[in-house]
Amino acid sequence: MGKEAKGSVTAVDGGAAADGACGREGLASGAARASVGAVAAGVRSRAGAADEDARRKVRGTLLTLAGGTLWGLNGTLSKLLMGSYDVDPLWMVCVRELTACWLFLAMAGLGTPERLRGLLRDRRSLWGVVGVAFGSILLSQVAYLEAIDWTNSATATVLQSLSVVIVMLVVCARSRRVPRRRELVGVALAFGGTYLVATGGNPAALSLPPEGLGWGLACAVAATILAIQPLELIRRWGNFAVNGLAFLVSGVALSLAYRPWEHMPALDGAGWAMVASSVVLGTFGAYALYLQGIKEVGSMRGSMLGTAEPVVATLSSVLWLGVVFGPAELAGFAMIIAMVFLTA
Repeated sequence: MGKEAKGSVTAVDGGAAADGACGREGLASGAARASVGAVAAGVRSRAGAADEDARRKVRGTLLTLAGGTLWGLNGTLSKLLMGSYDVDPLWMVCVRELTACWLFLAMAGLGTPERLRGLLRDRRSLWGVVGVAFGSILLSQVAYLEAIDWTNSATATVLQSLSVVIVMLVVCARSRRVPRRRELVGVALAFGGTYLVATGGNPAALSLPPEGLGWGLACAVAATILAIQPLELIRRWGNFAVNGLAFLVSGVALSLAYRPWEHMPALDGAGWAMVASSVVLGTFGAYALYLQGIKEVGSMRGSMLGTAEPVVATLSSVLWLGVVFGPAELAGFAMIIAMVFLTA
């Protein structure tokens, strides 16, 4: 082979080597760009998930606060009906449940019909709904309205806030841990606040009727169950479907036992308007908003945000009904609300 041929071969080999080197550099550069892109995509994905979680918490917070506010106003409205029209608490429960249930079911049928049908076909879930109907809905409705009837909406809702202590104890038991120091302080505030509300600061006498205190404490137990029991069913089948069927079961059962048609109050137009507001806003609206809210933020945070209810109930009782609270009772209210923030 001549010198020119050898030079040509050498040049070709050199060019091929250079091309190979450039190819390897290109591949390495492409791999680096792909790696950077994957990292950036992961960062964007995590940022998007964090943003969605933040939006979910804000949404849940607003829903829970709105539900608690409607409950607080509804308690005062119920006291007004009982005082001005001699409405029996059990009659109110029957009317609320047997009317609100159809609003819940209509929303479920329009919004998530497949979930409603699925719930109706799932026997195990239906038994769970029956448990919610009696353990959460019926108990909470009856206990709350009876407590209002014996006392006032502010006292009933403040005593109901003691549910936060019970929720905290349930969480500690499930987590197999002892209460933290601030939680123990919260428990002490709960007992101290309850003592002041019940006695007005005078240990020799109850400032509340024993029946009112008993129903108020029953409210706390019922609110605890309501914050925990239906959550799994709601996550699976939806807020409206579960509440609609639970309200229907509870309302039918109570009506068969109580017979509300035999206890009809003498209501005028204003009275029926208050009943309608109690059903649509104070029952359907409050339950729908509150339970959707605690689904978003969880039971503990939901219980803390639920302090909107006693605050609104206290203010509306003073402004609408002219209820006057003594210093000891107001101090007790403040202690119980402070307890919620410490333990939630």
